[in-house]
Amino acid sequence: MTQSASRQPATRATAPAAASASGDGLDIRLVSGALGAEVRGIDLNEITDAQFDRIHALMLEHLVLFFPDQQNLTPKAHVALGRRFGDVKVHPNLPRLEDYPEVTLIEPDKGGKADEWHIDVSFSPHPPIAAILHLITCPPSGGDTMWSNQYLAYETLSPAFQEMLEGLTAVHVLKVPPVVEMSAEHPVVRVHPVTGRRSLYVTRMWTSHIPQLSRHESDAVLQHLFEHSEQPRFTCRHRWDPHTVALWDNRATQHVAINDYQEYRRGQRVVVSGDLPTSDTPRKPDYEQIGDERYYPRRINARVGY
Repeated sequence: MTQSASRQPATRATAPAAASASGDGLDIRLVSGALGAEVRGIDLNEITDAQFDRIHALMLEHLVLFFPDQQNLTPKAHVALGRRFGDVKVHPNLPRLEDYPEVTLIEPDKGGKADEWHIDVSFSPHPPIAAILHLITCPPSGGDTMWSNQYLAYETLSPAFQEMLEGLTAVHVLKVPPVVEMSAEHPVVRVHPVTGRRSLYVTRMWTSHIPQLSRHESDAVLQHLFEHSEQPRFTCRHRWDPHTVALWDNRATQHVAINDYQEYRRGQRVVVSGDLPTSDTPRKPDYEQIGDERYYPRRINARVGY
């Protein structure tokens, strides 16, 4: 299946404001045409209610925010920032910081190279709302992270294809044989609970299949959506400096870590739970097998064949 014909997506404000128009002293600069903004002039170790409200609004607008020079951020303040968005979530598999189980350690030798496009923990019935990553140590070159705007991915599909996707769901699976398995079913097209905008909600790392379609239809549609949603025109790419903090909306983005380095890399991440991906379109009924046709409902993280 070929990529969708180009359509004109909605755009953000294009002026890279040298200072915030709100008068709060923040220096906000866009990092790409699709999503992302760098925010300077704030210490995340201690923020006011008004500053948090501004950060929240900026996240909804730009989807991923980068805060350089956050050397003062302590694990306690990191967790506190996450709790301003909602309940913080403990990751089921990754190592955690001693005395702060809500803080996940991101290290390449401990499962920290998530080098395939993904939505954080979409295999959970309640995936994270947002994630906050404090990168403490990074290689002198390489190790960038990319994010993709899934609003734009949906909005640039043809109207006929958008209509076809309504009412479809996708199964997201984490399967680490022989002991760990989690799965959840979410709309292929979800509606953001705050902005009301539609976005694609399938991901190459975790999505297994679309139960309303046959095996081959599901594979073809998902492969198209994966390739479409990962196009460079929907993305931003961030070059890390030590003690930069990234905050992203996990409901409308995907991200991938670029695996092009060998040096040590270490980060600490907090994720905010409480999301329930929903659609305003009724779920279509499941596909029924015809005769002895083979339809396998789960693959191992959409990577291993049937």
